[in-house]
Amino acid sequence: MKKFAILSIIAATILLGSCKDETEKPKVIYEDAKNSVKEIVKDTTQIKIADLPIYMEGSNYLIHPIGDYRIYDKGSKWSYGATSGEGSFTISNTSEFEITGFLSDLKFQAIGSDSLKSLTDKPILIQRATYLKAKFDNSKQKFMIYVLSDSDTNKDGKLDSNDIQSLYISQLTGERFTKLSDAFQEVLDWNFIEIQNRLYFRTIEDINKNGEFNKSDKVHYQFVNLSNNDWKVESYLPI
Repeated sequence: MKKFAILSIIAATILLGSCKDETEKPKVIYEDAKNSVKEIVKDTTQIKIADLPIYMEGSNYLIHPIGDYRIYDKGSKWSYGATSGEGSFTISNTSEFEITGFLSDLKFQAIGSDSLKSLTDKPILIQRATYLKAKFDNSKQKFMIYVLSDSDTNKDGKLDSNDIQSLYISQLTGERFTKLSDAFQEVLDWNFIEIQNRLYFRTIEDINKNGEFNKSDKVHYQFVNLSNNDWKVESYLPI
């Protein structure tokens, strides 16, 4: 029993140590600034898969979420969403006006058409895509807001949740896919104020260049006036 207890303590210590290493992994590595983004290595164990199309109320488009189905060695178990086993065919979750998951693309299909248009041909990892329904109700303009990773900022050769999250906007057609947040700034949150037609958001800048985001870093406050077609980002100072 004593031997078992000692082994259990050692195993727990190793597990806690590995968890600590994972949580402390920096989101940004600044070495070799001229080569700030490492080439993303294609994972040959993954294949592309699409969820069934999603219709956003009040629009004329279907949205097809695109992501990866990971194949594991025989006997390896994995679960995602509602199913479990050696994999899952579910790659996204949908609420009334929002799509979440770990998506490599969204494809847009006009009602009455069979053609699909990709959001982008560049490597990205979309974690949240939101339809601004309130904006549509107010002005009949249709926008999507995205929180995603677009650069391998920690230089591990892949895009995942350990990389910086950026803020993007597009029309509901997927056109004019535009980055709003600055490079190497992590988006904290965003909010649409309908009465002003403004999209407010906050980002944090790693001013001490330690690869982490914390209270020692600088928070930026910005907004975009969606009544203007140029989507110009402007700063404001609430404190």
